[in-house]
Amino acid sequence: MRYSHLKELEEEAIYVMREVAAQFERPALLFSGGKDSITMVHLAHKAFRPAPFPFPLVHIDTGHNFPETIEFRDNLVQRYNARLIVGSVQESIDKGRVKEETGPDASRNALQTVTLLDTIKEHQLDAALGGGRRDEEKARAKERFFSHRDAFGQWDPKNQRPELWNLYNGRKNAGEHFRVFPLSNWTEMDVWQYISEEQVPIPNIYFAHKRNVFNRNGVILADTDFVTPQENEKVYEETVRFRTIGDATCTGAVISNASTMEEIIQEVAAARSTERGNRSDDKRSEAAMEDRKKLGYF
Repeated sequence: MRYSHLKELEEEAIYVMREVAAQFERPALLFSGGKDSITMVHLAHKAFRPAPFPFPLVHIDTGHNFPETIEFRDNLVQRYNARLIVGSVQESIDKGRVKEETGPDASRNALQTVTLLDTIKEHQLDAALGGGRRDEEKARAKERFFSHRDAFGQWDPKNQRPELWNLYNGRKNAGEHFRVFPLSNWTEMDVWQYISEEQVPIPNIYFAHKRNVFNRNGVILADTDFVTPQENEKVYEETVRFRTIGDATCTGAVISNASTMEEIIQEVAAARSTERGNRSDDKRSEAAMEDRKKLGYF
């Protein structure tokens, strides 16, 4: 089945990527191993082929990734013959740049901010392409395509540049950089329909599979080496899949039997919660995402 609106979204995203290549000297594409960043790589390939896309992939590795994500990342890098830059949260901890959280709800997700900013500084990146979409979360709905970051990597949602007639202002001072979001106008459904239409490979973790899980405050977490179930949290086997992929300590699964792309699309169409509704890190406060973004997160 073909979705006519996807061509327009594809052309818009490719236009933004080419603008980045034209305006910036050292751009990079932030790669998490999730469906949005995978779609971004596919679009970058289409935007610049037959030449390779002109920027490296940057993965901020929390050390608490699902094994399927890392395996897929390495295969993708090899398939596209891409350059991969890995920023390690564990190294940031070892260097004393960040302090590891403790307690049952400890997560390294928030620690990624320092590692990301350090990686951007180390490699002198002036633009970082991300797969963020405005429908994901209310803080992300405030973003522009070209999102300015000051010399401290911080974002000011009340002082953003206008973007009229597809004109994107990439002017910056020394030490500043931009986050760029070519998928801004896409929805979760658009991404799934595009992946289906383009037959883009994705990790098996997105499809229904049996996994040992436990319930923590309404979030179904995978039983991994990175998180320890409490005495009242019973581990059991369930057929689940993941709508979003992130740190295994805070990324919840959904009970599902969707094992094909068509079934995933039908499930997303019937869903009454956002894909990040199963991310426990977003529930720490009403403004959790916006607070992290102001400090330089994604």
